[in-house]
Amino acid sequence: MIKTLMDTDLHLTNMQSKYVGKVREVYHIKDDILIMVATDRLSAFDVVLPKGIPYKGQILNQLATKMLRETEDIIPNWLLSSPDPNVSIGKSCEPFKIEMVIRGYLAGHAARIYKSGSRELCGESLPEGMKENDKLPTPIITPATKAEKGHDEDISREEIINQGIVSEKDYILLEKYTYKLYERGTKIAKKQGLILVDTKYEFGKTNRGEIVLIDEIHTPDSSRYFYESGYNERQKHGKAQKQLSKEFVRQWLISEGFQGLSGQNLPVMDDKIVTSISERYIEIYEKITGQKFIKAPINKISERIQNNILSFLKTV
Repeated sequence: MIKTLMDTDLHLTNMQSKYVGKVREVYHIKDDILIMVATDRLSAFDVVLPKGIPYKGQILNQLATKMLRETEDIIPNWLLSSPDPNVSIGKSCEPFKIEMVIRGYLAGHAARIYKSGSRELCGESLPEGMKENDKLPTPIITPATKAEKGHDEDISREEIINQGIVSEKDYILLEKYTYKLYERGTKIAKKQGLILVDTKYEFGKTNRGEIVLIDEIHTPDSSRYFYESGYNERQKHGKAQKQLSKEFVRQWLISEGFQGLSGQNLPVMDDKIVTSISERYIEIYEKITGQKFIKAPINKISERIQNNILSFLKTV
């Protein structure tokens, strides 16, 4: 089996802290510099799966870097450089403790909520008579609280402001940026014959009080894409949409009896399923970018990452 990057142990001078997320590992060093390493770990239903997916970290990092560059005229972002295929380096800031999820279609989590009989999600009304994957009348923002472990939780705009999680002044700005970023992401996707179905954005505030876009955007881990060609026909006949997202992983887990609920066991991931997931991520990268994916050397991946980071740090 191809080697994967499941964790990191970087040796950096002036390191102040290390944070291990579900997929990324973040090192905080002096002068408010953050080093974010995208591993090959795969999470679904807020659970990290037991095996890594070859090249997944590289795909996510390179996609996110490209998308951050293509939206920096809308809002400043945290990124300074990407000195390695799996690494982004940028400015440290204080993250807002919510994810701004925006949905243009009744898909994924929203569709599951709708199917349960509810017609409201995060305080937003959902029209009667909709089918799964139908386009919503207008995009809606359905925020979620950020959980370090376990499930992210749906939360409404009112709850966020009333609980003091984000001030009303800042939240109004986050809403504005979220709608503009989704509009740009939709245009980028359309050029590639895709529909940006839903996505999420994370924001932070610098020590100067400036709101910036952080983490990553418009990748298959944070976004759902449909193929535009044939969308209307598939909806008309009640067929499943052809999509580029992590939903295929969730559906595989559901078919194996796992949805992250108490008492459920993760299914066995054999080499065949790992390879097929890797191939889907490569397909997603090439379709979203319109560029051929070039695999980075992975025989000494940890050493490569360490050396590339150290070389960059000598320049700052």
